[in-house]
Amino acid sequence: MVCDRCIKVVGEVMARLGYPHASVTMGRVSLYTPLSDDELVRLGEMLVEEGFELLRDRDSSLVERVKGEVILFVRDGGVNVRMKLSAYLSGRLGVDYRTLGRVFADNEGRTIERYYIAQKIEYVKELLAYGEKTVSEIADAAGYSSAAHLSRQFHAETGMTPTEYRDSTPRRTPLDKV
Repeated sequence: MVCDRCIKVVGEVMARLGYPHASVTMGRVSLYTPLSDDELVRLGEMLVEEGFELLRDRDSSLVERVKGEVILFVRDGGVNVRMKLSAYLSGRLGVDYRTLGRVFADNEGRTIERYYIAQKIEYVKELLAYGEKTVSEIADAAGYSSAAHLSRQFHAETGMTPTEYRDSTPRRTPLDKV
């Protein structure tokens, strides 16, 4: 689960299963009583129908929590610009960053930093598509040190400049597919 809509949908699935008071947060569902094996199977089926996957192992759950926190960090770029992503993740998840990085890379085949950059680029694409801010304002909102830094990274990731992207037909990637 990497967005508020995901949390809402999973909460609805839990309610349909008869657990309306399940605590659903980014990447985690907490219950007072454990689910039976049959209930777990049914939950897994219902989640697949909604486009999700039941993660039962600790590492997969941790990766999903990292993804959710990275998205929050990116979307709050102006506030977090002075905080390092590693310190933010370790503090929010209560896990050493080396462990987070190893588990993430083992499960995703890329580093947290690469995922972070991909999320930042998607956020920039969104802001560019709105057409309400200059590239400099977008750079500031996304936590870049300058418009030039944003432009270099955007070009390296997409093959076009932010202005070229804005002038083209923007194609966005859903956050859970980044």
